[in-house]
Amino acid sequence: MKDKIREAIEDIRPYLQSHGGDVEFVSYEDGVVNVKLQGACSGCAGAQMTLKNGIQRVLQEQFPDDVKSVESV
Repeated sequence: MKDKIREAIEDIRPYLQSHGGDVEFVSYEDGVVNVKLQGACSGCAGAQMTLKNGIQRVLQEQFPDDVKSVESV
């Protein structure tokens, strides 16, 4: 599952990079994906919205039974 999540995050990264940010996969355990927002995303006021409405939404669409939440660490 971790490799599948990493691949999905690689598909999301170009969008974040086009806005000066980035995301790094940290871990996956018990349905929770931990990521680290970087660049412009790390200090952006909209980072929580990007995390939940962007990254989490995409991962839950691809893995509805496996991803419960995405958290920034």
